[in-house]
Amino acid sequence: MKFAILGGSFNPIHMGHLFLADAALSSLGYDRVILVPAYTSPFKLDAQGASAKDRLDMLIASIPADSRLTIEDGEIRREGVSYTIDTIKDILERYRPEGKPGLILGDDLARDFHKWRSAAEIVSLTDIIIAHRLSAEDLPFPFPHKRLGNEIMELSSGKVRDRIRNGEAWSYLVPQGARLIIEDRLLYGLGEPVKSRDGISLELIAGIENAVHTMISPSRFLHSRNVALLAEDLCRRFGIDPPSGYLAGIAHDMCKSFSEEELIRLTKQDGQSVSKLEKKKPSLLHARSAAVLLRERFGIHNKDILEAVRLHTMADTEMGPLARAVFIADKIEVSREHVSPGLRDFRSFASLDALFAAVLDETVAYLRSRELSLSKGTLRLLEVIKGEAFEKNKG
Repeated sequence: MKFAILGGSFNPIHMGHLFLADAALSSLGYDRVILVPAYTSPFKLDAQGASAKDRLDMLIASIPADSRLTIEDGEIRREGVSYTIDTIKDILERYRPEGKPGLILGDDLARDFHKWRSAAEIVSLTDIIIAHRLSAEDLPFPFPHKRLGNEIMELSSGKVRDRIRNGEAWSYLVPQGARLIIEDRLLYGLGEPVKSRDGISLELIAGIENAVHTMISPSRFLHSRNVALLAEDLCRRFGIDPPSGYLAGIAHDMCKSFSEEELIRLTKQDGQSVSKLEKKKPSLLHARSAAVLLRERFGIHNKDILEAVRLHTMADTEMGPLARAVFIADKIEVSREHVSPGLRDFRSFASLDALFAAVLDETVAYLRSRELSLSKGTLRLLEVIKGEAFEKNKG
């Protein structure tokens, strides 16, 4: 394997870092780039904003499924100020690369390379690679080296930190994994977190969403994301926890492509019997299966979220506000056909229950028009709603 080394504070990692690594891999024939986060950089002793653990976690979250990149945490484990020569010797001893490893330097650092500790020895042990950071011109460098020839990205960790502190757009200057950690941990002066009341982080929600994306078809995933977005909007409108709505929405159909055998196997774990309707049409079990999988694989134990996922196909009298919001979102999200225009304008409804009753009426009418059976839970719910409406009109 031919390695190149890219060190830095990564405070935070941003797209410019990954672009440099990719350029070295693409144009110079390296097999892998080793990203080396410093515990304390000798060049940035006053840099603040994130701990070494935060920066390492952001790096790990930013390179999933890319075997061309790896992370070396030796400098963080050693703590204190790190010097490049020590890191190079450690990497050479443990990684045993084919030939000299490359050492990627931005031209901003290359200007003072002669002042580095053991600069001559670094030159003897590595192939210096000069990347454009400040100038598109090839600035003078009096040591043997290669030129990366990359385009300049007007981006730095300092600029990202400044934009976060100033409330400016920054989210897509960093990889998604890093963004979620910054938001969850309120790094760099960020404002209030977007965690759910149950403490579920955006990082966990994104992990579940990425998993769901691999489990269902693209069209089904787009439906699920539309449901998640609308469920979040409904929750915000009616005073329910928005992240919980998004999570339940994104996960509600994740077992839709499972075989009947797998659906039955998973459903047995929820401790409830299988109804006659579910035996007749086992595909209906995808909702109960998704609730089981959400609990067992992803560690979600919030009862409201699990209920919302479990009951989204067959409404029931036990449905709480979150379950009703997800049921509504599933039935009227923007890609659904044959939805009455009035239902799409959910803000015109005075309460969640009023919207739920209207959506349920339309759903039941559609099912009956196709001579499809209703669950006992749905029938009981219809009786309750009709009874409540009768008492209200009577009063």
